[in-house]
This record gives sequence, structure tokens and C-alpha cells, in this order.
Amino acid sequence: MKLNKISFVLLAAVPILSLLSCKKYLDEAPDNRTEINSVEKVAQLVSTAYPTYDYLTFTESSSDNAEDKGVGIGSTDEMFDLPYNWVDVIGTGTNSTSNYWNGCYEGIAAANQALEAIEKENLGAAVLPYKGEALVARAYAHFMLAILYATPYEIGGSNSAPGIPYITAPETKVIVQYDRGTVQSTYEKIEKDLEDGLKLLSASAYKTPKYHFTPAAAHAFASRFYLFKGEWKKVIEHATLTVPGNDFVSNIRPITTGLKDMTGEEFNAAFFSSAQKYNLLLSNNYSTYHYQYGPRHGYGSKLVKMFTTANVTGKILANRVVSYGVPQYTTYKYKGYFFNTGPGIGFPYLTSASLTVDEALMNRAEAYAELGDNDLALKDINDFYSVRTDSYSPVNDAVTLAKINNFYKLSNPKDGLIRTILDAKKAEFLQEGIRWFDIIRRRLTVVHNNFDASGLETFTELKPGDKRRLFQLPKEVKLSGIELNPR
Repeated sequence: MKLNKISFVLLAAVPILSLLSCKKYLDEAPDNRTEINSVEKVAQLVSTAYPTYDYLTFTESSSDNAEDKGVGIGSTDEMFDLPYNWVDVIGTGTNSTSNYWNGCYEGIAAANQALEAIEKENLGAAVLPYKGEALVARAYAHFMLAILYATPYEIGGSNSAPGIPYITAPETKVIVQYDRGTVQSTYEKIEKDLEDGLKLLSASAYKTPKYHFTPAAAHAFASRFYLFKGEWKKVIEHATLTVPGNDFVSNIRPITTGLKDMTGEEFNAAFFSSAQKYNLLLSNNYSTYHYQYGPRHGYGSKLVKMFTTANVTGKILANRVVSYGVPQYTTYKYKGYFFNTGPGIGFPYLTSASLTVDEALMNRAEAYAELGDNDLALKDINDFYSVRTDSYSPVNDAVTLAKINNFYKLSNPKDGLIRTILDAKKAEFLQEGIRWFDIIRRRLTVVHNNFDASGLETFTELKPGDKRRLFQLPKEVKLSGIELNPR
């Protein structure tokens, strides 16, 4: 596939998996854009407009959902160890920040090529759902880049810091100069693509809808986007549209019922399955994250307390706790696969959820809290906990403002509700990478422990405003005139 120069400079390091995928969808000579001349070919091309890599390793390791388990405990891997210590990963190794950057721009390149073909060919109304998908996918990839590589959006601020290059046309030259624009201009372009695309989407356009931006998935994305922008009413509007009839309880993760009754292997295979109602957008990514069951820096004895001690409800979460021997733990959510390219060779990949009903519900709860609609925020919080607490009783176990005040010692209702929401998400989305989004959005300080060879434990902090909270761009982008993040 013809790649945008931003990722093309790293083409030699891009695994063949993504290129083989493009060739499979487009049959042959995909760079000849005049051949994208049918609705079917546009649809096939748009299906590749999603990041081919994941952010799990570096966002999770950088967040407070990781801990140092001690010298000699677990495996050492720089893709976990360097982000844990907020040190830049150099190069395009598997699970690196550079790979995710490249994967997003590969997806953007596919979306742009599809949109160009739609404009040039007279394909009629049947192509409109795929135009909508291309626009929303382009918005999503740029938004993820903005979250991870640019200064966080400041609600009510000027947002004049450098954003990320927003690419809206296929690349036709080997070297092109790009500008990062500002955070404000980046968000404006994301919003336009998102809103324009949402109007065109169709829930019935796909054989496997969970791998595409259906209306429900796009509304979940919009709820996250407007949460960053602080447009609370839009968060509520879009989150509500992710499920029919406002029935979140029947559509979020059934921790205490369906998932609990499964064997370990069944759970492992089912958690990110397209058959699960709570998964709104799934992604297949080249990754070895699921193979790292015991990294030194990750899910350990400090974090497991989220599932073994009482929370604000007064009870303990019913989420599975799987251990390979203390202090090695895993959520066991990911089932790995292998893409064979020949006898004994190929590429590892995993399926993960980019967007879920559960996240959309908690986005809405936070928006209600921001607007002072405390009763509605509490209802969403209690709906969330009701399927995660064994023998949940609405009378005895429901979260109340009084319980929040007693548990967190926060008398301000809004502060207490938001703390409750963030902590609920921290536990539920452990090992899913999105805790980092709340950290940068809410300007939370991250505290990491570190053990030295003698066993002495010290603590370091990553505070708001620290330059290391922005992941570094691939150094090769300087060839296109793009400035790196300051260090």
C-alpha cells in the first residue's frame, strides 16, 4: 500500500504482516488508485484503515497500572522496562511507540486512499457507509496520536502547543514536508471528520461489524473524544447512543455471570470475542504483549489489592485473579494468535478492544458528575458495579455520596464521584492500556516504585507538565520537517 511519508521513512522496519494484509484485500497493484473503482474494493480498503499495532505495552507500563516486582523477579524487556522508567524507546521494535505511530499513519493512508477513490468514482449511495467509516477511522487514528504524542487538550485553554500532522490526502511524493499544527487545530479536524462520518455510518454494512466503525462504536469514540474536550452534554449524548434503550446493564461485561461461569481457557478465548455485546470495536494487532505473562514491571502484589480488598461499595470485585506464582499476576484477557507466512514462520498478533460499552458508560457517569447531576452519575456507577460484585444488593452495596465521603475522605461531591469513577476504570481496564488516557486527561501524578539490587525500595513521580508524559515521535520523521517532542 502507498504509505504516507510520515511512516514511509520507516518502511524497512514495518513488519510484512500489514503489507500482506493490504495486498490480500486489494489483490494486486494497490498503489494504482484508479483500480479502486467499486464499492466492494472501497469497502475492502477501508477495512485496513485501522492501526496495525497496539499501545498496550508502553501506555500500561508508563501508568500506575504497573509496578516493580523486584530484582530477579520476572522477565526483563526494554519495551516494558524503559516506559516504566519513562525513558524513550529508540527504534521500531515490537510493541514500541514508533510502531504505534507508524500503524496509525498506515491506517490514515488507507482511509485517505479510499476517500480519494470515492471522490473520483461515481459509486452511488451504496458507498456512503464506507465513506463514513473512512472519515471516522481517520479521526480515530489522529485522535490516538494526539493523545499519546501531543500536549493534552486543556479545557478552556489556548491549546497552542504542537499537535500532530493531520493528513487528509494520499501521499504521492517520496519526501513531503509536514507541519504539526497546534493541539487546537488537530482537535478541530478530528471533530469535523468524526461528525461528518457519523452521519453516514450503517450498522448493517459489515459481515463482521465488531471490526469496523459501526454507529455504536463511533458514538463510543465520540464519548471519549468529547470527554477530553470537556463537552459534557455531548459525552452524555454519544455514550447513551452506544446501546439500545439505555440498557447498559445488559450490555456491559458480565463479570459475575457469563464470564464468571467460564473455564480459564473459555474466558481467555471469549473476553475479546466479537460475540460479546460489550465489545464495540475490536482490533487485530501485531504484538507480543500477550506473551509477556511475567515482566518485572507490570501487574504485581500491589495492584492485585484492587481485587482482594473492599472498594467503595464495601465489597470485593469479582474479577478473576490469575497468578503464575506471587507476585506474578495476569488478567488473562488476551488470547494470542499466529499469522503464518510460511512453514514455521510468521507473526504474533492479538485481538483487543479499542472501544467498549463499559468505557462509554463511565464516560457518561463522569460527564454527569461534571454537570452536577449526582443521582444520574451514581446510577451509572452502580450499574457498573452491579455486574462486578457477587450477590450485589442495590440496598446494601450501592455507592452513595456518604459512602464515597467515608471511603475517600472527599467531602466535595464532584471530586468524590470522579475519584470513584477513575478508580473503577483503573481496576476494570487493567492491562488494557487506557488508564494512561485518564492520567493525562485528569493531570494525575504517577508514582512508581523501584527496587535496587539490595532490595531497597524507592519511589519516583511523574507529575503533570513533565516532558516525559508525551511519548517521543520516531526520529525519522525529522526528514519530513516534523519537530520531535522536547526532552
